[in-house]
Amino acid sequence: MPLVDSLEEIILRKVKGNNMKMVGMLSDIGTVRKLNEDYVGFYENEEIRFYVVADGMGGHNAGEVASKIAVDSAVKYIKEMNVIDSDKLGDILSRAIKFANEEIYKESMKKEGLSGMGTTVTACLIKGNDAVVANVGDSSCYFIKRDDIIKITKDHSLVQQLVDNGTITEEEALSHPNKNIITRALGTGENVEVDIFEVEMNNISKGILATDGLTNVVDTQEIYNIVLENDKEMACHKLIELSKEKGSRDNISVIVFEGECKDDRDCAE
Repeated sequence: MPLVDSLEEIILRKVKGNNMKMVGMLSDIGTVRKLNEDYVGFYENEEIRFYVVADGMGGHNAGEVASKIAVDSAVKYIKEMNVIDSDKLGDILSRAIKFANEEIYKESMKKEGLSGMGTTVTACLIKGNDAVVANVGDSSCYFIKRDDIIKITKDHSLVQQLVDNGTITEEEALSHPNKNIITRALGTGENVEVDIFEVEMNNISKGILATDGLTNVVDTQEIYNIVLENDKEMACHKLIELSKEKGSRDNISVIVFEGECKDDRDCAE
């Protein structure tokens, strides 16, 4: 199963075949943390594409365990699911994330050291021209469409709540001291609410999934420029390096994948 399991190793997959895509993924420990609690993964076949990032939280190794279970479980669910009806993509993705939640929660109940562990998760499932994005926590999904970059997900965080109720501005949110407090996570309870976003892939050239180690310091215009100006692998490298240069104090993970693919366009670059 094509998953990233090392601290600073880029995993590049060049999968050949009908409608198979190439994806760039990078997960980096960053410059401050002693442990990488991020985890990323993907699955592709002739019918579907699936990409997922997770940012773990918890004491000791718990965050690392939670994020790995989240990605492993979601990929396993999607891999074993026979996705035939694109009208049900949202239901399938929601069930995959809830399955991951159950797996994390069950594991947390087995060992005292894992009690209370949790993780963010953001995932994208694509079939043909239809895509669905799932989000729990504050990892992000962006799509590049024509000359614009659009954030698909909405953070489940204290700072986002303050912005929504008008207590602080978007600009103040960028440097708020409580940016790291999330209001929803995977694995901290038996049940979880999953936000699902439906997206048409028309004119979308690239998709990006990223943990907040990237998005807390690199703005959307910088993400847009780097992804447009580089191939997927190099874009991952440059986004990580820019995050470090701008002082990110967290683990940093990013996936860059193809958007719309037509017969006259080489999506594998």
